[in-house]
Amino acid sequence: MKKILTFVITVCLIISIIGLMPVHGEEKIYDSVMRLHVIANSDSNEDQALKLCVRDAILSRSDLISADCADLEEAKERTLANLEEIQKCAKAEVERLGYSYEVEVRLCEEDYPTKTYGSLCFPSGKYLSLQVLIGEAKGENWWCVLFPPLCLDAASKAQTNEDAFIAVGLTPEQYKVITETKEPAYEARFKILEALEEAF
Repeated sequence: MKKILTFVITVCLIISIIGLMPVHGEEKIYDSVMRLHVIANSDSNEDQALKLCVRDAILSRSDLISADCADLEEAKERTLANLEEIQKCAKAEVERLGYSYEVEVRLCEEDYPTKTYGSLCFPSGKYLSLQVLIGEAKGENWWCVLFPPLCLDAASKAQTNEDAFIAVGLTPEQYKVITETKEPAYEARFKILEALEEAF
């Protein structure tokens, strides 16, 4: 009797876990998003304010990065083609404000922690990232989602338009993973997705 009970409980647990596994291709989240990561020279008030000005200068030139791009690959190609112009834009803003810091701009993969933007919550893991390093780049950083373009002009709010994600290839089911993570089932799938990303 105990063996039968143990078997039934085991089967139920397996079914529950399988039901929470990211079987709808949620890992595509990592392959559809590009982040913007701006790192200040230091934590001084002046350097932190400069970081935000550089951020705004870069966002004002979305034509160099992600405006009207159909998918991440196109956004990546455009960004790579315009890295020098993006760097010049950032450097010009630094100099306009009276600083002589060098600015390095590069496109790379970076590890990000779990991050919430308004009602959107992105799992931790590796994302393609436009990284902007100001001066010694030892200060607090700022990041957002550059593609799909969720960084708004004030850079403090997130657009929660499902169409923007569906347009770049996410399914409604995948979109739910980043909008319904407080629901028990999706929260569990969210954690499993993070664990799989760390493992592979």
